[in-house]
Amino acid sequence: MTPEPSRTADKFIVDRTRPHRNSNVDRTVRLTRDRLSEKAGTPDFNRDMLQLHARSVLKNAVALPLLVIVLCLAGFAIGAGAEAPGWALATTLLYAPLYLMARRTDRLSRNEIEAERTRRGFFLAHFVSGLGWAYFAFLGCTECGATQLPVFQAVVLLAVLAGTAMISASLGGALVAAFALPVCIFAFRAASQHDPAQIAMAILVSISLPFFAYVAQQRARSALTLLAFEREKDGLIGELETAKALSDEARRRAEEANLAKSRFLASMSHELRTPLNAILGFSEVMAGEVLGPLTNPTYRDYAKDIHASGKHLLELINEILDLSRIEAGRYQLNEEPLMLGDVIEESCRLIELKTQAKNIRLSLQVEPTLLRLFADERAIRQIALNLLSNAVKFTPSGGEISIRVGWTAGGGQYVAIKDNGPGIAEDELPVVLAAFGQGAIAIKSAEQGTGLGLPIVQGLTDLHGGVFELKSKLRAGTEAIVAFPRSRVMEELPAIPQERKSTAAGRI
Repeated sequence: MTPEPSRTADKFIVDRTRPHRNSNVDRTVRLTRDRLSEKAGTPDFNRDMLQLHARSVLKNAVALPLLVIVLCLAGFAIGAGAEAPGWALATTLLYAPLYLMARRTDRLSRNEIEAERTRRGFFLAHFVSGLGWAYFAFLGCTECGATQLPVFQAVVLLAVLAGTAMISASLGGALVAAFALPVCIFAFRAASQHDPAQIAMAILVSISLPFFAYVAQQRARSALTLLAFEREKDGLIGELETAKALSDEARRRAEEANLAKSRFLASMSHELRTPLNAILGFSEVMAGEVLGPLTNPTYRDYAKDIHASGKHLLELINEILDLSRIEAGRYQLNEEPLMLGDVIEESCRLIELKTQAKNIRLSLQVEPTLLRLFADERAIRQIALNLLSNAVKFTPSGGEISIRVGWTAGGGQYVAIKDNGPGIAEDELPVVLAAFGQGAIAIKSAEQGTGLGLPIVQGLTDLHGGVFELKSKLRAGTEAIVAFPRSRVMEELPAIPQERKSTAAGRI
């Protein structure tokens, strides 16, 4: 039994029917969702802090045994006797559970760590390791002098407290668990001697424990901040990976859809134009009664309607194909030098029958100093005819359309076509510039179009590196401006002097 396809919105973005292609996408999406769901609530960094603590202990695993050996040798130097090797051996063995616990935690993955159980294990291991330093604080030496050994013990405990505070900073309370007992033993023994110097050392060591605990707490907060930043960075990276994977899949689907569209348009161009030619030809023959009169005048009207409808359908197919070629980047420009004013003037003559039918007056103004423009004449003519057809369509009977051709401020050339029709609302300008988009006036008009004229104009203008601008207000008319860049204006070559002409003629 095949699983039912997903009916969620994301199935239109990711192809669920191809698991071999989307396995990475699914995995990335799943991991990102887990990160974001954890990030949405209170972040839990206990496991991360335990891993940091384990790595810190392992990284400094050699330092404490070396310190113990050095202290053992120093004990011999000050005359501590045979108790120093026993203490060194006991302290080293008491640190073994802590190292084993750290190694076990480091080998586990983050999700496999039981936070509370591991935390209790570390506290117990630190307490066991502190028994060695409690033994150190309990050591006595009759040969060392009354004050020599306590001073030595105080200095060593302060140094070990500072080092342990740095190592165990990521586990709050570990320092207190390890050195609460050694500090208490040292303070009790030093205070019991009733020596002011030893009492001062007892107070110093007692105060150092909360001080170093505070330092360790501040380092733990810094570590938490860094972990929060790292988690946020991982979340952002996951989101970017997800977005990239989805965009890659969407691009692949868009390319497949574009290929399917191209194949459909190629098939439609052949399959529809062939019967349309027959429809247009035969309907024109019937409407013109070339082979004989039609006794029923209604048939003649039907033939004219068939011819008009077929012609409209052919224009629609041509516009769709032109727009598709422009969007796909397959529209080839046949560029050549041309006079922009002449092309616009010729386009006005082609549209003259429509203007006469609606009694619309055309006024054309062309600057006489225009130079040749390097462009595609067919594309320029199509731009002009589309803009003129729109202007004629929406200009009321007896109206006026003004066409201006001239120089732009930057040295390029422009065509401006303005009518005094009903105009377009400002919020509808993006609609009419989109494919198949029509404004409210066009929808209510009896002469509805396909909504492809302006997008084709914009596409052809972009291919020439130009700018298309549409200015319109309700009840104030519409002005369409097409501006071509200066780079397409051909410079006028200087005239050859008369002396050079005669010299060249003599050589010939």
